[in-house]
Amino acid sequence: MPPPPNILFIFTDQQHWQAISERDVTFRTPNLDRLSAVSTVFSRAYCPTPQCSPSRSSIMTGLYPSKTGVMGNVGAKGGEPLRMQTIAPALQRAGYYTGYFGKWHLGSEAIAQAGWDVADGPGLGEAFNDPNTTQRSVEFLQTAPEDKPFALYVSLNDPHDIYHIPKVMHEPPSGEAPLPTSWSKDHAKTAKAQGQFMREDQGKVIVDEPEQSWLRYREYYREKVALVDGRIGEVLDALEQTGRAENTLIVFTSDHGDQDTQQRLIFKGPFMYDYTLRVPLMIKLPGQTARRECAFPSVNVDLVPTLAEVAGAVIGAVDGVSLLPLLTGQGEPPTREFVFAQYYSKQQWVNPIRTVVGERYKYNRYLSGEEELYDFDADPGEMNNLAANPGHADVKGALLGALEKWMLANDDPFYTLGHTDRDGNPIERHV
Repeated sequence: MPPPPNILFIFTDQQHWQAISERDVTFRTPNLDRLSAVSTVFSRAYCPTPQCSPSRSSIMTGLYPSKTGVMGNVGAKGGEPLRMQTIAPALQRAGYYTGYFGKWHLGSEAIAQAGWDVADGPGLGEAFNDPNTTQRSVEFLQTAPEDKPFALYVSLNDPHDIYHIPKVMHEPPSGEAPLPTSWSKDHAKTAKAQGQFMREDQGKVIVDEPEQSWLRYREYYREKVALVDGRIGEVLDALEQTGRAENTLIVFTSDHGDQDTQQRLIFKGPFMYDYTLRVPLMIKLPGQTARRECAFPSVNVDLVPTLAEVAGAVIGAVDGVSLLPLLTGQGEPPTREFVFAQYYSKQQWVNPIRTVVGERYKYNRYLSGEEELYDFDADPGEMNNLAANPGHADVKGALLGALEKWMLANDDPFYTLGHTDRDGNPIERHV
């Protein structure tokens, strides 16, 4: 039996699914493009929640945030630290030399931090310094023992630094990244929280700014993506130089997306549009030399069971499925009719949302009682909310039924959660 492959897992923060130059020519990502050229690219990859800590808890455990207990960002409402093991101890038991460098954002509980032979981030406080993360990752690759496989997690912070936009917002834009159609069209923020986010929360930095500032946002986001792509290139080059690339499985993804001015929204928040929910995902098998595209609707909870199967690691029950049959063409491929997503809070503002995505429609249910229904075929930009349209009542009912069935099967506490104003004060629910 051949030895298990090395694992190189690279993930960024706040990179939406289109933020790769092969999908949008306004981005410059030569290193991700070269990885994509020899990987299986998942064209319908989703995060389980568009928030850093909860999504990372899912990436590291294979469980949805309502099961990891990390429903909000650590330190915010619902942001409990992770209090369960990640995949790391299982990889160690399977004989792997393990490393983790970069942003952690899951708290400091010993049980969650266990399993890393070498680490920055877990146990050492937060590490948002991408140059340091890159350097430490390169050093790990150069010094990893050759008598056992390695599993290296590289957690890069950019393009999350889009939040520094106020520093550059008034610089003249070059015009190289035009505003999207959904920015200029009349888009009713059908959920109250969206308008609040833009007028009262983080969106207020730009909401009343002229078009030039929105253009600068687009450019600045692309600058941050280009910057992190360069870091990824350094790590990929270092892997090649070790001579161990041929027996290394490489994963690239992100914890969630960014609105990138789509729907005239920025950052991430209490909204479940594709630009925040969909992420890039590419997986390169050892020895793979050609690009393959896979339309299976993956969720980042699938990554733990996939890597566990690759490594021969024993893990407990998870919410995800192994993607390995889709990568190798061997074995029974997984099936999935719907993708489900969760949202809980932003800072002290608790505004729970649940989402179900099918092949054609997406349905969002807010704990406030508000609803959204989008038809991807007729409305790929998610501009026309059909939730109150009598002609789509059956579609909405079917999606709500699927969502509630999934919540029941997974003990999702959605209907028992609290709902607050932006200051964290409880408000009345209407469900």
